[in-house]
Amino acid sequence: MSNTGLILRSTGSWYDVRNADGHVYQGRLKGKFKIKGLKVTNPIAVGDRVTFTVEDEIENTVVITDILPRDNYIVRQSVHKTAHGHMLAANLDQAVLLATLTLPRTSLGFIDRFLVSAESFRIPTAVVFNKSDILNEDGLAYQQEIMDMYEQIGYTCLATSAIEGEGVDAFRQLLDHKVTLLSGHSGVGKSSLVNAISPELNLRTNEVSTFANKGVHTTTFAEMFELAPATFIIDTPGIKELGLVDTTKEEISHYFPEMRERLNQCRFHNCLHINEPGCAVKDAVGEGEIAESRYASYLSMMEGGDNRR
Repeated sequence: MSNTGLILRSTGSWYDVRNADGHVYQGRLKGKFKIKGLKVTNPIAVGDRVTFTVEDEIENTVVITDILPRDNYIVRQSVHKTAHGHMLAANLDQAVLLATLTLPRTSLGFIDRFLVSAESFRIPTAVVFNKSDILNEDGLAYQQEIMDMYEQIGYTCLATSAIEGEGVDAFRQLLDHKVTLLSGHSGVGKSSLVNAISPELNLRTNEVSTFANKGVHTTTFAEMFELAPATFIIDTPGIKELGLVDTTKEEISHYFPEMRERLNQCRFHNCLHINEPGCAVKDAVGEGEIAESRYASYLSMMEGGDNRR
């Protein structure tokens, strides 16, 4: 008899499969799965809905027989196979990037790359700035400026402090009744913030290592957790490789909302917004309608450079 289930975790060859009653089985794939036209190293991702048959009740194992059609998915570049991507998650309602402006500093380039990547997969995204408690007056004013800039182009932004409880309720509401890919550099306080809204989960928290202010990775596989009924987060490791998979230079500006709305206003229909005459995007940057930091991120992506530091 075939059942349907949800993939909560993948460890390479075995998957945690949760059935409709909430029971979690250990599942493996039946045969080889090839997804047409999608070059990925892993056939199944966390968040996938699958059909399965029970193999062994005592051992609690099942065989996954099929993957149900996906609403969407998000891919990062594979570390080993350059032409391939690694599917991080499927069937997302939104992606939330956790950022901190200090200890560790999340660069605007990294935020922009994340937003562009999510746009390219058509996944709505919000940015949550954590650790507001360690910012001084100038730092808080700068954080507000950054938040205003992103909100103007249509991204929801929140300021939070897991330690002081600031913004925790708003964060809870943001996640409510959704499947959310939660991402961010190590050390931004992802676990602390999740523990603040769902203490029973008790995600492992790790202090930021003082070594070069780079956090220690505590997660090695993407994993899905249920915070409340119908409210799931997918915790992702190693988000550094979230790159622009299979994106042409002509497409990149389409994933900047403030550039997308000016696409028909340039003199040339194939304008790349770099040094062409009559470019509406460059004019908007000059007039302060498009943030210089966003335009700098755009140029960096066009050059294939890496501004995620």
